[in-house]
Amino acid sequence: MTCPSVQCQHAGTVPVRGHRDAVSRPTVLVVEDDAAVRELVAYHLGRAGMRVVEAATAAQAWSVLDEADLVVLDWMLPDESGVSLLRRLRSVRGNAVPVVMLTARAREAERIEGLESGADDYVSKPFSAAELVARVRAHLRRVEPQRRLKLGDIDIDVERGVVSRAGETIDLTRREFELLAYMAAHPGRVFRRSELLDEVWGEDYVGTERTVDQHVAQVRARLGGDVIDTVRGRGYRLGSATHG
Repeated sequence: MTCPSVQCQHAGTVPVRGHRDAVSRPTVLVVEDDAAVRELVAYHLGRAGMRVVEAATAAQAWSVLDEADLVVLDWMLPDESGVSLLRRLRSVRGNAVPVVMLTARAREAERIEGLESGADDYVSKPFSAAELVARVRAHLRRVEPQRRLKLGDIDIDVERGVVSRAGETIDLTRREFELLAYMAAHPGRVFRRSELLDEVWGEDYVGTERTVDQHVAQVRARLGGDVIDTVRGRGYRLGSATHG
């Protein structure tokens, strides 16, 4: 079996590309220190059309947590227990991100501890890859991006490709629309330029991250400077106009 992934390098995270459009494709963070298990899970989730980010430690997972729509989390990590990481996640992001525990800790008391710490589901090792994918899909349906999004006074009709602000239709190019819609489909996150380039333009696009900066500037010019904020050293996030 050839996985569409490579061994974790610096920072410990590797995206695995799926096969759905950037607006609707969810991102799953797989936190597992066993490389063979991590790559197996990433392979099957990637084949199911999901974008996968891998992490081998709690520290690596925490650094990319903003990217995740769902987390598959091992209990036994080298630097911090999965349950401890789960509690920190819940303290920061509440219950917005589903978490599926994937672990060999299968005793009843351990399952109860995991669930009471904030896990949405519990899958014991050894596991069925097909069942894990089905469970992940079921939880993602709860947080699946809507086809019509409202952010403050901005309305985004994903099906029609139309954006309006305060009732006035705003003309955007296709890339500008896809950029805004992708960010709107994942509220509360900080987006790295490299992620936006891959997800909106596609991994085969030949260009630089400056392309993202140019399109962000164009969206701001058309919709207002308060639509997208720059996060120094990290990337972009939705701005104050999208709140409320």
